Parts: sequence; structure tokens; C-alpha cells
Amino acid sequence: QVQLVESGGGLVQAGGSLRVSCVASGFTFSRAVMGWFRRAPGKEREFVAAISWHGDSTYYADSVKGRFTISRDGAKNTVYLQMNSLKPEDTAVYYCAARNSILGGITTTTRDYVHWGQGTQVTVST
Repeated sequence: QVQLVESGGGLVQAGGSLRVSCVASGFTFSRAVMGWFRRAPGKEREFVAAISWHGDSTYYADSVKGRFTISRDGAKNTVYLQMNSLKPEDTAVYYCAARNSILGGITTTTRDYVHWGQGTQVTVST
């Protein structure tokens, strides 16, 4: 049974930092491209960041570049999103997602990811 379980969300003041985590099980994590997406109230789900299966390549949305860092730990089957210099517009539910690397590399397209977590709420106050 495939599971992606996010944690680490919460309330933080603007300018602060937060790290969200996603623990994967039920599939070969070491061969999966992992991504983070988010959905703000009243908006579509949008791409945030992704990391290749080997961890050597990353890609970020322009809105978070230079502030967010995605990483993965194969020993723990976990992908992280370190978020610094948070802004109120970063408020959203954050989801992790997995894509089998056999199907291709990093992608920003939601439908390319087949496994999704339930999401964790991140709220940035002014």
C-alpha cells in the first residue's frame, strides 16, 4: 500500500522558517522523482519544487527560488522542504507527490505524479 505522509506544517510569522517532511512507503522511493506542490485558498494546486531520484537535480518555482530547498534522505524514505523567509502568500496546504523515474525525470505537471499525500497546512502570518 502506497503512502505519503506529510508533517511539519504550522503557523509561522512572515520572515520565519519551517521544514515540512514527507515519509514514503509502499513503493521504491530510491527510484522516484519527488515533488512538492501547494494549494492556496481559492487557487489551483501549483508546483513548488522537485528532486530527481538520485538527488543530484532539483527544480523550483520562480516564486520560491532562493528561499526554499528540497532534499531527500534515502535511508529514511523521506523528502523535505525547507522553507525560509516565508511570506503570507506562501500560506497553503503543501502536498508531496511521487513519480516513477522510469516514466521520466523532474516535471512540474501535476498529472505526471501518481502518488500523493494528504497535505499539511502552512500558515504565514503578517
